[in-house]
Amino acid sequence: MAARNASVQRDTRETQIRVSLNLDGSGEGRFATGIPFLDHMLDQVARHGLIDLDIEARGDREIDDHHTVEDIGITLGQAFDKAVGDKKGIVRYGHSYVPLDEALSRVVVDLSGRPGLEYFVEFPRARIGEFDVDLFREFFQGFVNHAKVTLHIDNLRGRNAHHIVETVFKAFGRALRMACTHDPRLGDVTPSTKGTL
Repeated sequence: MAARNASVQRDTRETQIRVSLNLDGSGEGRFATGIPFLDHMLDQVARHGLIDLDIEARGDREIDDHHTVEDIGITLGQAFDKAVGDKKGIVRYGHSYVPLDEALSRVVVDLSGRPGLEYFVEFPRARIGEFDVDLFREFFQGFVNHAKVTLHIDNLRGRNAHHIVETVFKAFGRALRMACTHDPRLGDVTPSTKGTL
């Protein structure tokens, strides 16, 4: 099986982002985004997705975190799309339910080649520390648009904002891990009746 890794550098007048990933890793993560809470969430994706993930980001955070968070999602999506390759022999679909104390979230992904985000997460407060919770949607929208996946994110219950988002990111990592898994019964068949994704 060919190595499924990729590195992408994205530079704009607002941000400079570098993402390297290995889909067949061991969950090692290194993060330097300047946004500690986002680093904590990205680490959940790496560890629970068994994806080796290295992300560095600089952005116009003197304005706010919006451009940096969105562009990390975009660049991660580009790297994921590059690493997953032609998708032959993969499961294609992935899902995960993850609890954390009172919180429970479900994430379902289809490596369909068609970008689509259904995001149903309500937070009991607008910020977690200094982090604006509205930016989580922007992160996932950026990822979906450039990874070219269909992604459904549902928080089913929860009262604690930190618990809610942590269940989302853990479930996201585990759903990606399932979808990217090779099924030996498929050989090098593309998992679609159309023959392509």
